[in-house]
Amino acid sequence: MFTGIVTAVGRIGAAEARGGDLEIAIEAHGGGVERLRVGDSVAVQGVCLTVTRWVSGAFHADLSAETLAKTTFGGLRPGARVNLEPSLRAGDPLGGHLVSGHVDAVGRVLDTRDDARSWRMRFELPAALARFVAPKGSICIDGVSLTVNEVDGATFGVNLIPHTRAETTLGDRVAGDPVNVEIDLIARYLDRLIGGPRE
Repeated sequence: MFTGIVTAVGRIGAAEARGGDLEIAIEAHGGGVERLRVGDSVAVQGVCLTVTRWVSGAFHADLSAETLAKTTFGGLRPGARVNLEPSLRAGDPLGGHLVSGHVDAVGRVLDTRDDARSWRMRFELPAALARFVAPKGSICIDGVSLTVNEVDGATFGVNLIPHTRAETTLGDRVAGDPVNVEIDLIARYLDRLIGGPRE
């Protein structure tokens, strides 16, 4: 379990195909990353991965065919910056919202613009997920917990304060870029419990 509060930004290192899957190395330090041990969960660009080994300051993780197909990892290249968050420990503050690291879909950046010292971003997500996004609700984009400002059909807007823009990979995003989207965990389970539309 995570909160969507990014603690460090790492870089994708080497990637090696392994029997149809992919093993990647992620070069990282600081932000609690140094406490990760083999078997620990870590959110990488909003995707929950398992640390399989440490080699020369980089932790390794396996990406299944499902992960490669359903997240932005299929298009990431060595050198790409990625948001990192170690999993919660008992007693850690819940600074963002409950995040599982299970990406629901790949969305797309529609546009960005300055808004005083902040930055406004608009995103598009698959229409089937639109009902889960509510004004002033929470959403996780590339592992970052954000508050939804407005919703219009399958598009929604958020506001990034200068700290978020500087300390996460969202500040690198431009129109057209793909992003990992995780809808609010509570909304997902409520929909299941009340028997919402099935795909």
